[in-house]
Amino acid sequence: MVALKSQIRSSLRQRQAQATANMIVAAAKALFLELGYTGTTIEAIAERAGVAVSTVYAVFNSKLGILRAIRSAWHDTSHIREITYGNSKVINPHQLLEELAQATCRQWETGSDVIAIYNGAAAADAEAAAELSEALAGRRKGMEKLAKSLEPHLRHDLDAARVAAILQALCLPEVFFELVRNSGWALEAYQDWLSGALKRELLGDSE
Repeated sequence: MVALKSQIRSSLRQRQAQATANMIVAAAKALFLELGYTGTTIEAIAERAGVAVSTVYAVFNSKLGILRAIRSAWHDTSHIREITYGNSKVINPHQLLEELAQATCRQWETGSDVIAIYNGAAAADAEAAAELSEALAGRRKGMEKLAKSLEPHLRHDLDAARVAAILQALCLPEVFFELVRNSGWALEAYQDWLSGALKRELLGDSE
């Protein structure tokens, strides 16, 4: 019974800690968009979140830590890492590319504010610029890993390096914004186009 009560208290503390972290991230995200990354202070984030300044430092250590948490939460929503880093249970290459198209669509649909925050932060802060470079390198590494997993199914004239470059290019946010935001494509139309383009370019068909 004592052990059970201890587990319950521990679980409650974990949920409370996560709720506090979520409030801080939400407050920081809003302020970064309103005031810019450099114009936002830890004190302002704490006030907006309704927590002590010391709590913000205890949870995230710095604004850069919060920036990383914003990006991590975004990736958790899109599930893009599960696809690119091989954690998906899908083996069929056609289905895998369909999942990539779906995750990419979801990533850019929900990520315009995160992209704006990162670009603004990187332009004004050297540490944030390094963080952005690290994020972009991680994305490229994920595409390279996905390309290697597709290698047995690729068109005969392709190798993993070329495939990684094609994946990177077709899944760029600029392509999404041009088709969806500027040209008025529906999300479903973009996703279907991306899925078909990936299959044609990499597998040689559109099944």
